[in-house]
Amino acid sequence: MNNILMILLLQLLYVPCFTLRTIFIVKQLRTQATLLGAVESLIYIFGLSLVFDGEQSFWSMLVYAIGFSIGIYIGTMVEEKLAIGYTCIQVNIPALNQPLIDKLREEGYGVTVFEGTGRDSIRYKLEILTKRNQEEGLYEMIGEYQPNAFIITYEPRKFKGGYLLKAMKRRKKTTPKKDVEISSTSSK
Repeated sequence: MNNILMILLLQLLYVPCFTLRTIFIVKQLRTQATLLGAVESLIYIFGLSLVFDGEQSFWSMLVYAIGFSIGIYIGTMVEEKLAIGYTCIQVNIPALNQPLIDKLREEGYGVTVFEGTGRDSIRYKLEILTKRNQEEGLYEMIGEYQPNAFIITYEPRKFKGGYLLKAMKRRKKTTPKKDVEISSTSSK
């Protein structure tokens, strides 16, 4: 019975490590991925040695599999809480909402505004880059000013140039952001 509980505990440690290591690799956080990989491999080897030690009982293998699936769930929850990386949010609105744009800039978000032609009228697209851990607050702010906004979120992989990343790293909630580019893409 002790072996079965130890197998479950090891799986609940191993799989979240595996999940986070994979995410670190995708986000090109090599040092963190390397360190976590070392810990992960130690847990893995120890766990497998318990499963295959002596008589490979059905129960120890079942607990190993159950621990693996629960570990996946825990790993994804941990990653969600860590919210590593950046998100690019496109907000499509039917009219230029200057109070929303001003509020976003006042809160320190970089906002680029595009004007385009929709099916029936001119539309506006706000493009906002933010850290993932600030995404929910941004959605709430957009909802207050533009409840009918169409929002698309994607995760950019690489950045090059610009001032926004440096500003985001040292951004304080009370520091307003200025000098944001406004572009027009509609043909008239």
